[in-house]
Amino acid sequence: MIILGLNAYHADASACLVVDGQLVAAAEEERFCRVKHWAGLPARAVSACLNQAGLEASAIDRIAVNRNPSTNLLKKAAYAFAKRPGLGAIRDRVANASRVRDVRGEVESKLGLAKGILKAPLHSVEHHRAHLASAFLVSPFESAAVASVDGFGDFVSSMIGMGEGNRIEVLSRVTFPHSLGQFYLAMTQYLGFDSYGEEYKVMGLAAYGKPEYLEALRRVVRLKLKGRFELNMDYFRDYSEAYSMTWESGAPVIGQVFSDEMVKLLGPPRQRGEPVLARHENIAASLQAMYEEAFFHILNDLYDRTHQKALCLAGGCALNSVANGQIAMRTSFERVYVPPAAADDGGAIGAAFSVWHEDLGKPRSFVMDRADWGPEFTEDVIRETLNVNREELSIQKCIVEEIGDEGKLCRKAAEEIAAGKVVGWFQGRMEWGARALGNRSIVADPRRPEMKEVLNARIKRREPFRPFAPSILEEAVNDYFEQTDPSPFMTMTYRVRPEKRGVIPAPTHVDGTGRLQTVSRRIQPLYWRLIKEFQDITGIPVVLNTSFNENEPIVCTPAEALDCFLRTKMDVLVIGPFVIART
Repeated sequence: MIILGLNAYHADASACLVVDGQLVAAAEEERFCRVKHWAGLPARAVSACLNQAGLEASAIDRIAVNRNPSTNLLKKAAYAFAKRPGLGAIRDRVANASRVRDVRGEVESKLGLAKGILKAPLHSVEHHRAHLASAFLVSPFESAAVASVDGFGDFVSSMIGMGEGNRIEVLSRVTFPHSLGQFYLAMTQYLGFDSYGEEYKVMGLAAYGKPEYLEALRRVVRLKLKGRFELNMDYFRDYSEAYSMTWESGAPVIGQVFSDEMVKLLGPPRQRGEPVLARHENIAASLQAMYEEAFFHILNDLYDRTHQKALCLAGGCALNSVANGQIAMRTSFERVYVPPAAADDGGAIGAAFSVWHEDLGKPRSFVMDRADWGPEFTEDVIRETLNVNREELSIQKCIVEEIGDEGKLCRKAAEEIAAGKVVGWFQGRMEWGARALGNRSIVADPRRPEMKEVLNARIKRREPFRPFAPSILEEAVNDYFEQTDPSPFMTMTYRVRPEKRGVIPAPTHVDGTGRLQTVSRRIQPLYWRLIKEFQDITGIPVVLNTSFNENEPIVCTPAEALDCFLRTKMDVLVIGPFVIART
């Protein structure tokens, strides 16, 4: 049984293939079209997954999409009757829903297939049910509480439930217009970060401020009984004026969400490009604090309902690693699983596994304990890429060395990192999800305080307050962090032990925390070996890790990796068995 899972006509469009209950490939469309958060039909991602699995499109038995426009119709009708949105907004929504319903024909068209060649029936899985499935049905837990929190999907903003075996029971949901994701979005826009998906920047900025505006924001988000919440809609623009969305074949665009009342409450908003002042830092800290109050309000109620010790978490808000790292301290949950693609991209996997388990009744047999589900490239492809760019490599005075022994390759890379070099690391299959986790990474020495500034200014060309992540050997976590639960997908932020903050200053955030990645020898043997070689040289079982890109989607191909290396001031590129160094 071959199931094609899709997140289509929504932000972070993506595709996956599940074969007889096992995930074999998954990728986001943005990695191929090179447009961040690309929305539309993920045709290139579908092709990449089929190629990775060695399958033809005609072999697909089921198509699962993480949207069901037919759900929550009464709620939608009641809201439309009360608010009377403009004809333009209605027309856009109807057109989007029509594309979702005809996704099979759209796949045929985009892939250049003969009409009717795809016989697979289409399964439409409600957006948040797909989120829940993307976390629980691939988790290591036989039973767990499950929660999905994000902006909106199928008119719902959050959903909680109970997972047992191959089933998920929904216990409660919060519907439009009340949404913690929209609250975070509104404040992100207010702070001048108005491109889609920039909430993570505000989360990083929050560490620099104090929550002096928390009491004001409690007027915006109101906590209710039984884990519920609502937004004070005075502070948000009406649906007929705002939430103008562009989701078709490009970067998502969302109109201004906050209203003039928010400006009266907090003062003038920051315009994009203006300096970040202490007031902005304090508003960001207050936003994070208010989000956490509501988030833990939801989770504590969920625990009271289920009395489960394990929690599975998904939805865009599940990428808030600062909040995630506090779950064990602020709730009674003891174990937490957050998948590597917790946002809408992960809905493709959730839809596929929901069909396999809940529709077809198949038992669970797969655990997602790794993130490398994308394309990989042979040594011959890499060698040809280098040959094609031989002249440019010569112009930039680069030396290319081939090292066939993995141990020697890792030792060479570790020596360069220890010497203060910035190293591009391109190995194996591309990661699935928002984070580079040691296959498409830029790696540097965590001991050097200046490395954060060097990377932000010289390589990444981004805001100076943005932090970097520590990748640490799994067995060394207890020596460096106050919490020791594994965080293989970089979804948890823990406090660095006070005595170690001066040892690894570069990836330690201003508030003494780090969004760590724990690296397992079993799951990531090559990246583990690189860090171990660095430890043998320096005594430190940690490297600084950031995504291999420069204000673009993470690189996918050898050509993109080489291009990024050549146009930035990276010192070394380790790509497959080749080491490219500037002289």
